[in-house]
Amino acid sequence: MSDEQKAARAAHGLLGAVTPDVGAAVEAWLARLAHERRLSAKTLEAYARDLSVVLLRLTDHLGMRPGLSDLAALTPADVRAVLAARRADGVAPRTLVRLLAAARSFGRHLEREGLGKVGALTAVRAPKVPRSLPKPVPVAAARALSDPATRAGEDREPWVLARDAAVIALLYGAGLRISEALGLTSRDVPPDAEAITVTGKGRKTRMVPLIAPVRRSIAEYRAICPHALGPEGPLFRGTRGGPLSPRIVQLAVERMRGALGLPQSATPHALRHAFATHLLSRGGEIRAIQELLGHASLSTTQIYTEVDTTALMAAWRSAHPRSGASDT
Repeated sequence: MSDEQKAARAAHGLLGAVTPDVGAAVEAWLARLAHERRLSAKTLEAYARDLSVVLLRLTDHLGMRPGLSDLAALTPADVRAVLAARRADGVAPRTLVRLLAAARSFGRHLEREGLGKVGALTAVRAPKVPRSLPKPVPVAAARALSDPATRAGEDREPWVLARDAAVIALLYGAGLRISEALGLTSRDVPPDAEAITVTGKGRKTRMVPLIAPVRRSIAEYRAICPHALGPEGPLFRGTRGGPLSPRIVQLAVERMRGALGLPQSATPHALRHAFATHLLSRGGEIRAIQELLGHASLSTTQIYTEVDTTALMAAWRSAHPRSGASDT
């Protein structure tokens, strides 16, 4: 899908609810996001959807559909009224932050294009969002999830079990996002490759090493996969030979989660959290982990230090003989 097609798809359904000048600006804004930031169609649709919520609430607040001049004349009180209306609807702070971020991005586009400056958007402080820590799975559980033997009792073809195990091995053993693992082609992962190039968010690439257990899992899957794995086609295939759906991997983890007695937080993405947390607990350097995960900002990776510290304190409280409050 081209950048222009992505932008048009994202703007569909929104343009009829805004004035023509705002509609044209929205299309140009989405096209810029698609071209410069290489955002996916789904991400662009999310941006468009969030902006549409803001514009519709502004319409209710102002009593008319705002044009570009109306947006430039907004006051901080107008913006707060929109956020307050969404808060009254029971919207969570995290969603309010997302709505404001989309509106600010659109405002920056208007300013760059000389279409007006919406200063009220930056004058309003974003709501505070409680910071939730990632919930990685324990080491033993991560190993069990990537072991085909865990699902030996299921009525599944051996190659399907090997395929799912190889994908899960990449999530835990290499820290890949599920979209990154399923986006790999056969050419991306040469046999016995000790490192591969992964394309992540924003089409940014990074080098990721493949440890021996991950290489073995991929080799075992390749050896028994009934579909021809051409160099340009997807490495991981569905039962009919097409690209493997992320939902299939999610369902596989859900089934094993129940069998292993793991909490609902044990998801495919939790294996990526486990990759980072377990590396950190074994002395991994935070900057190296940032590179392996493909995080643009170190602050995103640093949250795993909090997870590690929390686990350390929990272990101390449960195991140290002098940790009890009654000890003197």
